[in-house]
Amino acid sequence: MVLMIVVLAIVSYLIGSINFSIILSRIIGGKDIRQSGSGNAGATNMLRTYGKKMGVITLLLDVLKGIIVILIARLVRDKLGVDFEALDYIAGVCVVLGHNFPLYFGFKGGKGVATSLGVVLMLDWKVGLIVAVCAILIMAVTKYVSLGSILGGAAFIVVEIIKALVTKSFNIAEIVCVVIIGGLLIARHHANIKRLISGTENKLSFSKKEK
Repeated sequence: MVLMIVVLAIVSYLIGSINFSIILSRIIGGKDIRQSGSGNAGATNMLRTYGKKMGVITLLLDVLKGIIVILIARLVRDKLGVDFEALDYIAGVCVVLGHNFPLYFGFKGGKGVATSLGVVLMLDWKVGLIVAVCAILIMAVTKYVSLGSILGGAAFIVVEIIKALVTKSFNIAEIVCVVIIGGLLIARHHANIKRLISGTENKLSFSKKEK
């Protein structure tokens, strides 16, 4: 069991370390996305730097990482006949850590929003939809992607804890993983939080032409 967890954690982290914004920016622009715009290796910076098409492609690929890792975790559990659902949550934490601190790119990655979304939707699609709707509504109303992401991370923790209490299926390992995933989303936006408080945070705009 321990060996299975360790191997899956490593595989999940390595998959998460494949940062598509960095790879795509080098291919289409010959420049690392971390040297452009906000300096973040994520879908929002790709959108602002290279336009909507590249932003959407990056978003979908990052979400896909989260989905694939949870599918692998479930496949492992099925093949080995192991009833340990927390394995999915552990894999989810590791793929997000890989995205945020990628081995292949000097441990300087993105903020893990899209990858976390993929993980959350796979862990429980109902919780994922609630969190996604909350985040999207906040982004749509305020035009602050960061605020939606931050509150989305907080909502994930709150909704999962409420679900555990209501269903009386409080699994400490799963809750710890939930807090890590949601907490990372919030913590990775520390600079954005400071700008939101000071009123200097950039709002999302679609006026930029695609490159």
